[in-house]
Amino acid sequence: KGSIEYENKDFQHLGSVVTNHGYSDWATTEIRADVKKMWYRLSRREDDYCIECSVDGVKFSQMRVCHLHEGGDKIRFGVYACSPEESSFKAVFKHMQIMECQWQAHDGQQPD
Repeated sequence: KGSIEYENKDFQHLGSVVTNHGYSDWATTEIRADVKKMWYRLSRREDDYCIECSVDGVKFSQMRVCHLHEGGDKIRFGVYACSPEESSFKAVFKHMQIMECQWQAHDGQQPD
């Protein structure tokens, strides 16, 4: 899962969750509270995945690389929005695409 979780008027958390064999881990980093749009890109090489994010849809930064133990066959994915603490907001999902893998090969890959 790639996410933004609003915390307060000062900051929110950009996060990712990976689940293997029923166990999940969660990685987060603080971002400014005024970020209102985020692009995500999920790329796959066999059982390995790379999730990236971008505030402009052009320059993507790596959030994490992970291995899914049963992630080599067909997968299902989707989008969601939630408001777990009795709050309310409008979520809009746009520009969803399925394309060739954007995760560059490791041989000769330039640093971000």
